[in-house]
Amino acid sequence: MYTIVEIKGDKEGYRCGYCGGSWGKVSYGMWSHAMTVQDYQDLIDRGWRRSGKYVYKPVMNKTCCPQYTIRCHALNFQPSKTHKKILKKIKKFLIKGETPVGQCDDGCDGVLKEFRGFFEPLTSSLQRTVAIAAGISQALLKGEPMDSAFGEGREVPPVSPVKMQQCQVEHPVISSNPEETEDVRPATSETLREEPASSPAVKGPRHAPKPGEGADPKKPQCRKAKDLRKERRQQKEQRRQDGEALTSPNPASNQPKNLEEFIADSLPDDALHRLEVRLVRSAPPSPQFRASFNASYQLYKLYQMAIHHDPPDKPSESQAETSPDGPEVGYGSFHQQYWLDGRIVAVGVIDILPNCVSSVYLYYHPDFASLSLGSYSALREIAFTRQLQKQSPKLCYYYLGFYIHSCPKMRYKGQYRPSDLLCPETYMWMPIEKCIPRLETSTYARLSEDPQAGDANALKDLSRALVLHRRTVMPYAAYARKRKGSSDEKEVEHYASLVGQTCAERILLYRA
Repeated sequence: MYTIVEIKGDKEGYRCGYCGGSWGKVSYGMWSHAMTVQDYQDLIDRGWRRSGKYVYKPVMNKTCCPQYTIRCHALNFQPSKTHKKILKKIKKFLIKGETPVGQCDDGCDGVLKEFRGFFEPLTSSLQRTVAIAAGISQALLKGEPMDSAFGEGREVPPVSPVKMQQCQVEHPVISSNPEETEDVRPATSETLREEPASSPAVKGPRHAPKPGEGADPKKPQCRKAKDLRKERRQQKEQRRQDGEALTSPNPASNQPKNLEEFIADSLPDDALHRLEVRLVRSAPPSPQFRASFNASYQLYKLYQMAIHHDPPDKPSESQAETSPDGPEVGYGSFHQQYWLDGRIVAVGVIDILPNCVSSVYLYYHPDFASLSLGSYSALREIAFTRQLQKQSPKLCYYYLGFYIHSCPKMRYKGQYRPSDLLCPETYMWMPIEKCIPRLETSTYARLSEDPQAGDANALKDLSRALVLHRRTVMPYAAYARKRKGSSDEKEVEHYASLVGQTCAERILLYRA
């Protein structure tokens, strides 16, 4: 199987949804007629991503908001305090049906999982949501044609119509900003001051308190509530440690719960809701995918219309592959469907590649926006990556798409640690902790600390790049001899330098 691509070239001056209104976005793109999972793995490790069949790479030193590829070391990931709160929030909802008030608080743009674009606060009323759902149902009942659930084609900015299958999500989620949701006034001397019932001009002499009035010297002094809470926590922890020391000599029992333990926490028999996550192959579509397609797609349309206020675009397809040393489910594009009490309420779109699970997109029912489903699905996908790694040892990373430090709402991806950012010049992975100081100084930065390091896979010999010409595969040198006087050498050289020598010798570049 070959990857076959067609050059689309530079795309400049289009609107950037990350910096809000700038028209300084710059990227280089190509159309993928076919794509193997290994080639895509190698391309994303050089800063490429795909939106449907359109594969693009931001021009990092020119674009207004540089987008750094980010990956999480799934095997070493430990949920943070915030992540644990999200997991507990989901469990509380499943047991009691309680949902937080307000918008979701993850900070994601799609949720990672890309999670792409910022989620707008859910302002539509329940009547509007019902009206949208009714409209979709009527269209289905009338037999009107409906687009497939896959995204396609061109790269889209975060606030544009987003593609379900290949959009750059990175997981989906928004950060809660009190200034956007509440009318909070700063405390001033006027708001804090208490006016006394009477204000005599001159105060009289102080007298000893009458019996029964004032502080009782025989009682302990009042203590702050936070100090009392701290003391109770310490006492509780001490009791827990004492009890474990008596009942469990195994030191491993003192270890904090890992991600899988949080997810696998059993629910009581009287829990109000039941949540099931199903993995189905989307391309080529499995029987399970076909059986749930209508319900999944109606949810997608509802999400796009209610959250992004825009209809989706046309469909595309992608390849699926298997490998003897790969995971049992194979490689390719999949959907993780979240079924709540027998109906689909969210779908996470992922790519399973030789070295990673790559988060593509998440869409969900707007009624559950407050549950932080973007972050929750990212945690589930990290756990899924760890599960696949047991079958395929080299599959150990979770890719969250792009990290954009210049956009505060995109920094949430840096919370999934340990994680690395891809240096845009050397294509070496650097720990994010070492990258942040550089990105604080400049939006675009060479992340590698070695000034002598270069691109180990830089283009060295253009003549060996493969070309597909008149249904014949040939090296570029042979193509150039056939096409005497051809003026496309600079164009092909630019393409080959961006994909690197290895991919240039393996990917077929279509030439008319």
